[in-house]
Amino acid sequence: MTRFALGSDHAGFELKNVLAEHLRHLGHDVRDLGAHSEDRVDYPDFGAAVGRSVADGESDLGVCVCGSGIGIAIAANKIPGARAATVHDVTSGRLAREHNDANIICIGERLTGPQVALDTLDAFVAAEFQGGRHTARVAKLDALLPRP
Repeated sequence: MTRFALGSDHAGFELKNVLAEHLRHLGHDVRDLGAHSEDRVDYPDFGAAVGRSVADGESDLGVCVCGSGIGIAIAANKIPGARAATVHDVTSGRLAREHNDANIICIGERLTGPQVALDTLDAFVAAEFQGGRHTARVAKLDALLPRP
């Protein structure tokens, strides 16, 4: 069983709920960090919350959803230890994990249909970091310092 943190803004609320239910159905532990309605909220709050949950070890992996999947990924990546990737399909979901050791995927509800999002999430969950030539690159990502 994998522990997941999920977060979305209002534009990703419906898809986040579909993905959460799917993960629960597969037997995973799901922590829904919000949003909890379609009322307007700000995606940085939820991307950062998922990033913190994963970086602090409360969750093993994270899933973020906003309108495009981009803004919420930027927010999650501000948290040291979070490696969030915006993904659009099965291949990008799989490669985010295999090549980049992503621990959070970010999906755009306005850009990705529910079935593609489910298939992408499944590919992300099933994939494993390949190591090898990718290890040094991921270490370089982790060593990057935030701007002052």
